[in-house]
Amino acid sequence: MRKGFIISAIIGIIGTALLGYFASPWWYVILAMIVALFVMGINDMRQTKHSIMRTYPVFGRMRYWMEALRPKMYQYFVESDIDGRPINRIDRSTIYQRAKKEMDTMPFGTQLDVYEEGYEWMSHSISPKDFRNLDHNPRVLIGNKDCKLPYSASIFNVSAMSFGSLSSNAIEALNAGAKIGNFAHNTGEGGISPYHLKHNGDIIWQVGTGYFGCRDEDGNFSPELFAQTSSAPQIRMIELKLSQGAKPGHGGILPAKKNTPEIAAIRHVKAGTTVYSPPYHSAFNNPRELVLLLQQMRELSGGKPVGFKLCIGRKSEFIGICKAMIELNLYPDFITVDGGEGGTGAAPQEFSNHVGAPLLDGLAFVHNILVGYDIRKHIKIIASGKILSGFHILRAIALGADACNSARAMMMAIGCIQALQCNSNKCPTGVATQDPALSIGLVVADKKQRVANYHEDTVKTFVELMGAAGIDDYKKLTRSHIYRRVFMNEVRTFEDIFPSLEPSSILNNKIPEKYKQDVEMAHADRWY
Repeated sequence: MRKGFIISAIIGIIGTALLGYFASPWWYVILAMIVALFVMGINDMRQTKHSIMRTYPVFGRMRYWMEALRPKMYQYFVESDIDGRPINRIDRSTIYQRAKKEMDTMPFGTQLDVYEEGYEWMSHSISPKDFRNLDHNPRVLIGNKDCKLPYSASIFNVSAMSFGSLSSNAIEALNAGAKIGNFAHNTGEGGISPYHLKHNGDIIWQVGTGYFGCRDEDGNFSPELFAQTSSAPQIRMIELKLSQGAKPGHGGILPAKKNTPEIAAIRHVKAGTTVYSPPYHSAFNNPRELVLLLQQMRELSGGKPVGFKLCIGRKSEFIGICKAMIELNLYPDFITVDGGEGGTGAAPQEFSNHVGAPLLDGLAFVHNILVGYDIRKHIKIIASGKILSGFHILRAIALGADACNSARAMMMAIGCIQALQCNSNKCPTGVATQDPALSIGLVVADKKQRVANYHEDTVKTFVELMGAAGIDDYKKLTRSHIYRRVFMNEVRTFEDIFPSLEPSSILNNKIPEKYKQDVEMAHADRWY
């Protein structure tokens, strides 16, 4: 192939040169193109990184072009409305329509196979409530006995996404939208940037293992910096991230190409380097120390609600945290349960695909354990992990959540097209990039309203579903309201699939068999 390419190129160059000389000068245009391809081919043969290009000069490049175009071509011309991954076209379209205030109704019935295993639905009532008379802005008060500044949160908020993984314009649009819609915006673990504060939207400050924004020169937690940063009035709650669903146990990654001098200054790291958040915390070594750190953070912040986020892995470790809470009589104000289906800009596929409990399993477990130890009354639960629609919110609340967070849906509300370029700094919509030439395409003044629109219509749809179920208060939702087809001719409620625990059942030694081993293995003074 290499030899054939050279011979063909030489013949083409000589032939078009002669034609240009004897026939028409226009042939020189073709000559220039052939010379350019010849030079490209020589470079392909000389490079050593790509075998196909080296063996098939110029033509080998077509493989890489097709690889780059494949996700877009597949998304627009091949996949069906219900098969797209990670978010199908039906859900994407609903998000876009609500963000733009376009018609979001569906014609001609569902495209879902209602007899397929895994299909879920809500039981409605013959005596529904008129949703127009219900509260269209349901909220939850977060803050327990040790909290001096409880926060009234929307049941639907922006999940954790850092400045660095997202562009400055994207962060501004999300925060400004949160301000318009009166809901909260989680900063992600990348620290608090000026773009988080510019529009005065309510903020949940997330602190990760890198302690960005509250770290000393050695990368350890700095109480002084934490107290200084957390005093900002826009910060309404603080979330300590133990793990996230997309890559639990891995730590965060900020690629060098995204680590600009501005981001480095915010995070207190060196610019132009790949920044790895450690997979573990250095500020505590066991459940008891974790609970004490949370209390310290609450005090340093002046009494703001403090909680932690995790994806459920080893169940005994979470139970150990609960035992430490009881021993110390100290409780976080909230726990965010993330699911293994959660998204991230960059993670090894093994972590995204095969590590961490999915949201529904983790959420049911956390709620059950808190109830079994009779400490649920102190702690609110926030669900995070592919929450896209009103039904997803209703399903999570029925399973035990008090509120929900969403990341990818909020990204789509500001223009994300699921191009799957989040880890490359080449996001074509300017959402997940630090390239000014790309982020300029995201206009904050337009996108902020779309975030607010999407939030408003999604919560409104949740309220409509609640009314259809005959309920006037979301706290009345139970696991018995949600059904799942487990086989072709067998249907079970979530109560059947995820059986609830009686209050204090674990304290009274009435422990379900599936939890017994984990309860026995759990310790307040060590992880295992």
